[in-house]
Amino acid sequence: MLAGLLLLVLIGGGWAWWHLHHWMPARSAFPMQGVEIGAADGDVRFTSLKAVGADFAYIDASVSVFARDPDFVSNFEKARAAGMQVGAVHRYDPCQPADKQAANFVTTVPRDPSLLPPAVELDMLADGCPMTVTDAKVESELMTFLNQVETHTGKPTVLKITRGFEARYGLARKLDRNLWLVEDRVQPDYAGRPWTMWTANSALANELSDQGLRWVVVQR
Repeated sequence: MLAGLLLLVLIGGGWAWWHLHHWMPARSAFPMQGVEIGAADGDVRFTSLKAVGADFAYIDASVSVFARDPDFVSNFEKARAAGMQVGAVHRYDPCQPADKQAANFVTTVPRDPSLLPPAVELDMLADGCPMTVTDAKVESELMTFLNQVETHTGKPTVLKITRGFEARYGLARKLDRNLWLVEDRVQPDYAGRPWTMWTANSALANELSDQGLRWVVVQR
């Protein structure tokens, strides 16, 4: 009996793991779906990605002041060649000057009106900065970054805010920008207002990527 129960537990756990990593929101609920892609995803076949249902790709472009995703140009060109809508993501560092981060982004991402709105990923906290950065400073510097990036792109920035960042700073309620939230499987509500984009599965198992894809949907 114990052996049978153990077998059932193992089967159930295996099915739960498989379902978790292969789950995608229903297309009927979210007609527009896509991915976020960076160097860690390896050599992604974008034509195949589009064939399995990705309408768009947000490409990791830059981080902080100097870092750039080494595969940005390649991924950007491949996604476009596959006929996908393309946008760029900057990972914001509250420890570094906003104007220098904006300069890193604008020199990495071309000025092109056909691009999707730029996205800024807000997950790093200022708690570990070499010098003290107040919450007010985080907000003011972020606004400087947004204004400079939006001047370059001509479009409002999408705020990709994680649960931890929002709990620390509460900026989703203060900044009038579309929101991109992150929560595996469960629709997120931590921003306190409606979101536009949702990373619904941060590690979607797929033969197109060894690491699992960050699968993103758009709210109608």
